[in-house]
Amino acid sequence: MNLADMLSYADIQELGRIADTYECECNGHSKNELIQSILSTLNRREVFERHIQGLRLEDVRFLNSLLSDARNSFSLEELTARVNQSMFPKNEADTKNPREVITKFKQLGWLFNGYSQQTKYLFQVPHDLKRRFRDVLTVKFRESLVVVDDPRVYREEQMLIHEDIYQFLKYISMQPEIMLSPDNSMYKRQLQQILECMSVKEEMVTKGAWRFGYGRMFKEYPSRFSFIYDYCYFHHWIVEQNSILALTDSGKNKVLEGSKENLVQIYRFWLRLYKGPIPNIQSIVQWVQRLAGSWVTAASLGDVLCKLIKPFYYDSSESILEQRILQMMMHLGLIRIGEDELHGRVIQMTKLGSEVIEGTYVKEEDRIDINSQEIG
Repeated sequence: MNLADMLSYADIQELGRIADTYECECNGHSKNELIQSILSTLNRREVFERHIQGLRLEDVRFLNSLLSDARNSFSLEELTARVNQSMFPKNEADTKNPREVITKFKQLGWLFNGYSQQTKYLFQVPHDLKRRFRDVLTVKFRESLVVVDDPRVYREEQMLIHEDIYQFLKYISMQPEIMLSPDNSMYKRQLQQILECMSVKEEMVTKGAWRFGYGRMFKEYPSRFSFIYDYCYFHHWIVEQNSILALTDSGKNKVLEGSKENLVQIYRFWLRLYKGPIPNIQSIVQWVQRLAGSWVTAASLGDVLCKLIKPFYYDSSESILEQRILQMMMHLGLIRIGEDELHGRVIQMTKLGSEVIEGTYVKEEDRIDINSQEIG
């Protein structure tokens, strides 16, 4: 429902609180006057933008989490969890009361309780306000971006990961036996051979490096190949059995068919796999899609988006954006990365990447348990 519809279902006490927030001058005993006054005030662009500009950073993060979710309603527990997730406290004293944030959004007319018996304990965001929030934040974020001309050199990897998924399966099919170590990782010599077969060259992982959270084999294999390995594992095309890596029957059929994967499926898998350490990854990717239609500097994009990314153990917001998100987006063919003589690293969405991101939605709770063999 839109704002006008939700206001019409709200009781007069709630309307009065919203009207007080916007300092509306009207008859507080007339529901109709309250509704018309609130709508008139909120429809004034400068008023709406002023309240968004005045939000604290944690409130912007909370608002962003609501915008990226396609669902119409949220429970109090879900909203509380999102508020907590939007706070990056350096100490316990920095933590705010989630209910205060939810109450603030209700008084702004940005959150409403449902009106039916089934939805009265749920909270909803008006559809038309969602669009306006997104538009205002987009304008705000773009103000901080540095847009540049086409760089002389850039790198993109469209369709390469599709080919390398197939090449990995094909490599296994051609080997008499691939032995695994006690932790089910491949031995150095065979891993090096596989990495040399890939379209994109990666260095093997340095022993002792801090690596976990981004897939089953992320600790042992470089980022891109780790993703390819996990993709094949969770689709049950490969199996680790009796210290040997082998193809399953469906994996053998995949090789015989010679069919390549659909980018939408690969993209969806990546979101689900990386949601553990980066809960709002889908939102961040959507912002990259909205902000990097033209070439923009990676530094200015980072200045905007890193504020929305919660650090993951020793992985800072900056390293998460640069290495876990942007680098992987390039590997998936969603963006291209160039080098500008003056501004350094620059980013631009590919046309295919923009279409995939815009047309794909993964439910917030839909994620892959890296300790499970089930893809769900």
